[in-house]
Amino acid sequence: MNIFFYRQLLMVAFLTVGFNLSAQQALKIGDAIPKEFWNEPFEMVNAAQKKQSLAADSNKLILLDFWGTWCSACLINFPKMEEIQKQYAGRIKVVAVTDQQRKIVEKFFASKNGKQYDRVLSIVEDKTLHSLFPHRGVPFVVWIKDGKVFNTTDAEQVTLKTVKEVLDGEKSSLQTVVQMGRERPFMLAESFDRQQKVNMLNYSILIKGAIPDIGSGGTYRKNPQGTIYGRQFTNQPLFSICFAIGYHIFMNSFKERFSEKRMMIEVKEPLSLKATSAAEGKMIANELYHYEMIVPERDADSLYLYMLKDLNRYTDFTAKIEKMDMKCLALVRTSSKDKIATKGGKRVSSFFGNPSVLQNVPLGHMVNMLNGKNPITDLAVIDETGYTGMVDIALPSITNLPELKKELKKYDLDLVEEVRGLNMLVIRDK
Repeated sequence: MNIFFYRQLLMVAFLTVGFNLSAQQALKIGDAIPKEFWNEPFEMVNAAQKKQSLAADSNKLILLDFWGTWCSACLINFPKMEEIQKQYAGRIKVVAVTDQQRKIVEKFFASKNGKQYDRVLSIVEDKTLHSLFPHRGVPFVVWIKDGKVFNTTDAEQVTLKTVKEVLDGEKSSLQTVVQMGRERPFMLAESFDRQQKVNMLNYSILIKGAIPDIGSGGTYRKNPQGTIYGRQFTNQPLFSICFAIGYHIFMNSFKERFSEKRMMIEVKEPLSLKATSAAEGKMIANELYHYEMIVPERDADSLYLYMLKDLNRYTDFTAKIEKMDMKCLALVRTSSKDKIATKGGKRVSSFFGNPSVLQNVPLGHMVNMLNGKNPITDLAVIDETGYTGMVDIALPSITNLPELKKELKKYDLDLVEEVRGLNMLVIRDK
């Protein structure tokens, strides 16, 4: 074959297939950005064109701000990013990046909550950047300068000060974030995995203070049969950890639904439990906790009871479950006539909607919603109807208890204020 013709075939093949950036090996700090990156046509929202490259910004400091519509921490970060871009106009380019579908992101920016962020330029349906810069949680920020990966950080480190340091070539105060996964016990050295003849019987760790290398959340440790014998929490307020533990204890030990209305907070500084600043409503980093416990599988049923005892032992608080006489609302039937039995059909549960509809679902769906955060009542609601079948109930939009009682009367139901002995999770100072 003529060598010139062979080269032409190779060129045609390259142009046809293209350079697959998504297959490119993940980039590390100091790595050069592939030339093909700059001409990649990214899917964009809130931009003049639906597809756009970053070629025109290659000489700027670029911040890739990975986010998701469901991530409140990401949304809180947007106004700050916008202000920094204004302060250093022409020198910096901030681009939000998500792998969510265009229609989902556009719907978010059109929503009441999303409209306040509809100036945010965002790449959508992304695979390329997620492949080049793999991460486990958001927000996650990649800094690109002079055609190289300069750093990877959390969003809190993006400030006017740190951006100025990078732009002016000063010594950077950025602390690199290399995100940790949840596949293995938190902070357990990888050298443990090389021990072939050992069996972990118990593991427990409790740390106070934010750790940016892992997101806010947690995971479960399960055996192949699905039995939970371990639980992990990271970057969580102690209140949230106690709530999760209480939820499982109430479900497993008492067969009862749990909510904040079954909690009593008797501490001098309740905001410290929620790691929230009263003045600004922001999370207080040094009041966040990381907690993991693993128990032998034979003790799986006692996992959450052990966790509660562990927290009581090492924190400044005690959390105990006590039965107390509490004022509450009892849901009762006012006649023996069944006006709520379902006619079947599709299952619908949209209580506190407009309208509020329960169709072919348990009555407990309404009780659970009444026990959540709502404007109807601050009292715990208990179900004393004894009704076990599926129900059909349709109510208009409800904003207060008298309205709800009036509508429930049509179904021979009522909410009656009573005093009952209720299991309560009580948190106190030591």
